Amino acid sequence: MEEPGFRVLLTEAGDRKAEAVRAIRTVTGLSLWNSKLLLDSAPVAVTEPNWLEIADEAARVLEDAGARATVLCDWCDRTITRGANPIDPARSCSRTGCVPRRSCPIGAR
Repeated sequence: MEEPGFRVLLTEAGDRKAEAVRAIRTVTGLSLWNSKLLLDSAPVAVTEPNWLEIADEAARVLEDAGARATVLCDWCDRTITRGANPIDPARSCSRTGCVPRRSCPIGAR
């Protein structure tokens, strides 16, 4: 079964915008200009769906630069607490801890 992807949502630019732009460049590989445009577009997805560890690290880099970032499950848009394991057997989605929203393929089972 396919694993869910996790993406990083930049929610706020923060007060240290120059550092946040550099952090976006580090995470995305975008140019300075495109990184600034992305920062000015907050809230916006900064990364494509990826492994939880990679999304977690990207969110940490952004937050260390003063920006606010959230890690989201790509299947159900559930916010994942950074550093936490999303697996929660008490929830409907036995593999990821997702609360089924829209069309979470695991939570629908």
